[in-house]
Amino acid sequence: MKKFAFLYLALCLIIVYPAAGQKSGFMNKVTKSANSILGTSDKAADTKTEPEPSCASDQAIIAMDLGGKLQLDYKELSISILSDGRILAQAHGTDEYYVAKNGVTSGPYKAGDPQIADFVPKEDNDKSEAGFLAKNKPYITKSGEKFLITFAGKKYGPYAQINDFKVSRSKEKFAAVVIETLAMSETQGKSMEEAMENAKTDDERMELAMQFAQQMQENMTQGGGPESMQAKIVTNIPNAKWDLLKSAGGTFNADIKYDDILIFAYDKIIDLQMKVIFTLKSEAIGAKNLFVNSNNTKYAYYKSGTLGFSDNTTMSDLFSPALVKADGTVYLSYMYYSPKKNAIMQHKIPF
Repeated sequence: MKKFAFLYLALCLIIVYPAAGQKSGFMNKVTKSANSILGTSDKAADTKTEPEPSCASDQAIIAMDLGGKLQLDYKELSISILSDGRILAQAHGTDEYYVAKNGVTSGPYKAGDPQIADFVPKEDNDKSEAGFLAKNKPYITKSGEKFLITFAGKKYGPYAQINDFKVSRSKEKFAAVVIETLAMSETQGKSMEEAMENAKTDDERMELAMQFAQQMQENMTQGGGPESMQAKIVTNIPNAKWDLLKSAGGTFNADIKYDDILIFAYDKIIDLQMKVIFTLKSEAIGAKNLFVNSNNTKYAYYKSGTLGFSDNTTMSDLFSPALVKADGTVYLSYMYYSPKKNAIMQHKIPF
């Protein structure tokens, strides 16, 4: 009899609360009660049951806690990280931004707030002369039609052309590829073009060509001869060398190795003694980021959430790898999301 009464009561409850696909107030209370017994919530239950990523480490530290007062869903965030470790998080569909540094989170901030200005991409139009000078301020300035390099109180130049210029992270080293003299300056070139366009006869054009050829010869003589027209390295790094052929078409790079400048070509990393220290594996070519350790014995590359190493080891499910230094030791750090802690974590490995 009791069993029949229980079934009858259950049937009544189904009839009284028939709504499909949504929870009534009663059902919400039932759900919350069940979750309180289990010690979970709807969102937390889904998140905390997810496994930790393969790159997780017990030594990792919390870079940004998404729980607590924030209660942000990692899957609904846009994340940006600066080279100094600051993290910017924005919830999709909102105008609220949070900034974390050294594990401390501040915000929310609105778009345009000075606190998040460093995260706004800046236009990098160094193809124009004005853009090139702005990018390399205060190291490179214009002097007449030539360029001067000023570094650590010392002046280098003037140079007719600067083809490559990099400064180390500590701002204590620089390297540039320069040309002292051009056969024809920019002003002279424009003058020649205008004169040729205005010439009415072939004889006039021939005479102008001879005049400008003479001018080019004088420029070469006054500038120091043909050698002054060859590209060369200018740097404050002792015993540094540079060779056009040995550089394999590479350019200076101050990001690959901590506080140093190397040459990065398509599949090679070359030091400033013109020695090839690494020929990249095929899977490392075209990687978003490359890193060389302090003693030039290992390199790492980052592609699509995976950090690969030259010794064939890999680490997955991470983002924003970067070279950092702490207590005199260089580390390769990376970020990952921890479902267990509901936080963005940072781990550092000696490199």
